[in-house]
Amino acid sequence: MKNHEHVPVLKGPVLEGLNIRPDGCYVDGTFGRGGHSTAIAEILGSEGRLIALDRDPEAIAAAPKALTDDPRFEIVRGEIAELKKIALDRNLLGKVDGLLLDLGVSSPQLDQAERGFSFMRGGPLDMRMDPQSGISAAEWLADVDEKTLKKVLIKYADEKFAGPIARAIVAARSNEAILRTEQLAEVVSAAAPRRMRRKHPATKTFQAIRIQINDELKQLESALAASVDLLRPGGRLCVISFHSIEDRIVKRFMRNASREPEQYRGLPCIPVESKPTFKLIGKAISATAEEIAANVRARSAHLRIAERL
Repeated sequence: MKNHEHVPVLKGPVLEGLNIRPDGCYVDGTFGRGGHSTAIAEILGSEGRLIALDRDPEAIAAAPKALTDDPRFEIVRGEIAELKKIALDRNLLGKVDGLLLDLGVSSPQLDQAERGFSFMRGGPLDMRMDPQSGISAAEWLADVDEKTLKKVLIKYADEKFAGPIARAIVAARSNEAILRTEQLAEVVSAAAPRRMRRKHPATKTFQAIRIQINDELKQLESALAASVDLLRPGGRLCVISFHSIEDRIVKRFMRNASREPEQYRGLPCIPVESKPTFKLIGKAISATAEEIAANVRARSAHLRIAERL
C-alpha cells in the first residue's frame, strides 16, 4: 500500500511505539489522509485488523483505494469521543493492540481555504472538522460575549493579549459581521502589540477558536479515558500533539495512569482498582531536523507512548 500524497508526522517513531504485531488489532483514531494507517497496514499480516476513525466526511471520501479495498481495514465516520462505543459495537473492548491519536488539524484541512482553518488563506470562517455538524466559527463569533471570548483565548491558546483582542473582535462585529478568515486576522493583527510579533498575531486566536468550535480538548480527554477499556495488556497508546495545551493533557493522563494513588505509594498491597493502568514508554519524542526540513508541520509535534498493564 503506497501513499505518496501525504507525509505522516513521526511515522517511524509511531510504528516503533505501537510495537505492531502482524496479527494484531489497531485503531487509528485520527485518520486524516491515511498516512499512518497506510504505514500500519503495510506491517500487518493477513490476520491483522485496522480500524480508522475521522469525523471529517472529506477525509472519509479521500481514503486511498488501497486501504478501502483491503479486507483487514475498516473506516468509520466518527469522533474520538466515541471510541469506546465504536469498540464495544465491534466486540473489541480489551482486545486492541494499539491506539494512535494524531491530534489537531490535518494538512489538507489547513490547505483548503474554504474550510476556514488558516489565517494565511482567505476563505469563509468555518473551522469545523465536520462541516455538517455544529456551528461555524463565524456563527460562534457573532454571538459570543467579550468575557467568554477572552476566557477561550486564554484557556485554549495562552493568549497574552486576550483582553484587547476580545474587545477588538466585539467592536469590529458591531460594524460588520466577521464572516471570513482575512477579516478576523486583520482585526486581531490590529489589536496585538507590534513589538510582540515574532509570529503571526492571529495564530493563537485561530487556534483557540478552532478548539472551542470542535470541542477538541474534551474529545481528547474522552479518548484517553477510553484507551483504558480498549487496550489489552501490553497494548500501546501513542499520542501526537502539536501544542502545549494538548501535550499537558496527554502528559498528565499518562503520568497519573502510571502511578498508584498517593495514599498507596510505597505500600506492599494496593487495591486492584487503584493499581496503575499504564506504564510510560520512554520520554516525549520530537521530529528530527531532517523530518522538519521535509515536513514543516512536524516542527511542533510531540509523541508520547504508554503501554497498558
